[in-house]
Formats: sequence, structure tokens, C-alpha cells
Amino acid sequence: MFGNWLKTSILMAGIMALFGAIGASLGGANGMLLALLVGGGMNVFSYWFSDKMVLRMYNAQEVDEASSPYLYNMVKDLATRAELPMPRVYLIDEAQPNAFATGRNPEHAAVAATTGIVKMLSARELRGVMAHELTHVKHRDILISTISATMAGAISMLANFAMFFGGRDSSGRSTNPLVGILVMILAPLAASLIQMAISRAREFEADRGGAEISGEPLALADALKKIDDYARGIPMATADAHPETAQMMIMNPLSGGGLRGLFSTHPSTEERVARLHALVL
Repeated sequence: MFGNWLKTSILMAGIMALFGAIGASLGGANGMLLALLVGGGMNVFSYWFSDKMVLRMYNAQEVDEASSPYLYNMVKDLATRAELPMPRVYLIDEAQPNAFATGRNPEHAAVAATTGIVKMLSARELRGVMAHELTHVKHRDILISTISATMAGAISMLANFAMFFGGRDSSGRSTNPLVGILVMILAPLAASLIQMAISRAREFEADRGGAEISGEPLALADALKKIDDYARGIPMATADAHPETAQMMIMNPLSGGGLRGLFSTHPSTEERVARLHALVL
């Protein structure tokens, strides 16, 4: 519990520092102060509403026992096994197989799965995936991932603003346009690096927890291999348009080769599968 609060604090501190740096490039000391105030306000807003924003972004539709008994009852059973409150369950009409969890705490959590993953995986494999997502809920990773996705997107927009509208130094003089270009490139990169530092270790822990909740480590391993094979060839337009949300998914949904590799927020599928196999040795 303490570890997750520490991660959240590091994430928020890093994001606030980025807001301050971009604000300083736009308007000197006054710009930095304004950016810090905006960043603080966005942190508060993200805490309460970022989950709703992400679900709306992906056009996720809430389902219940009547509309999707297969998925809903599966999540209900796994939540009971994990000793968690029943989360809201959503379906996303996307062919790419993927899933994520969101919400500020276990009492206000939601899990979402694409129609592609529900169709492609067997029941035991899908149970492993949803157990993985419920582990994120149990570990309270969902607040970190959802806020970081929202704030990283805001940083990218602010950096583009700095690029196109230029900035002022502390004396009110226009800054070198190269500064704006550097801010536009480096600020989103720094936000991604912060996400990566937290996300990769978190995925290993969610795999382990998902294996424990579902009781079948090899089922989750098989699911990860299938998802990785198919997700590479099926683009997800929303994820490509909002790459800051990629780290929320069980598998990197981005279709770009470079982003999938060097700047991926997920560890390699091969290593994840190997660690799951090691659990049964």
C-alpha cells in the first residue's frame, strides 16, 4: 500500500515539474506559476474524473448480467475470489484484443474488455486476463495509470502550445524558437519515461496476481501470447490517437513499431510468459 502511494507521489511530482518547466518556457516565472496552478487543478480533476474520460474516449459501453452474462459473471466470480467489490464492467467495440482497468480505488473501479478479446480467447484465457486487471484494482494501480494517461496527454498539448505560440523569458522577451521545438519533443518524451518507469514493474506484479486469482498461470501465459500475436496486426485507432493511454492496457495497443519497442510501457511478452511458466515449476 505504501509503495503505491510512493509511486503516485513520484508520478505527481514528476508531472508537476514538467508543467512548471513548460510554463517557464512559455512565460518565465509567471508562466511557471500559472502552469503549476493548472497542473494542480488537473491533478484534482483527474483524481475524480479521469476514469470517466478514458472510458468515454474509447466509447466503452457498460454491461450487466442481462446484457453480457458471460463477461459479467466471469468478472463477478473473479472479484469474489480476489475479495474485491464488484467493479463496473464495460465492453469496447474494437477488433484488437485488449483490456484495461480504471477508477480511483477498488470501490469505484471499472474493467473494460474489447469485443475482440472476448471473441478470441477461450474462457480460461479470458479469466486470466480479467484476473490480471482485477489485480491492478487490488494493488490500486488504476489510479496511477489513469491519472498518468490524462496528465501525459495534457503535457503533450501544452508542449504543442509552446511550439506554435512561442514563449517569453523572465524579462518578457521572446525566447529562441528552438526552445519551443525542444519543449515540444522532450516534454512528452519525459512524461512517457515517467510512465514507463512505473508501468513495466507493475505489469509483472499484475501477471503474478492474476495467476493467483484465476488459479491458472499457464492460461494467462497462453492469453498473452495470443494477444501479442494478434494485436500487432490489428490497429486500434483510439489508442494510436491517444498513445498516453497505451500503458493502461494489458498489451501495448500501439501499431507503430518504434513505439512498441523502445518506448513501450510494457515489458516484453516473452519475459512475462517466462515468469508465468516459472510459477508452476
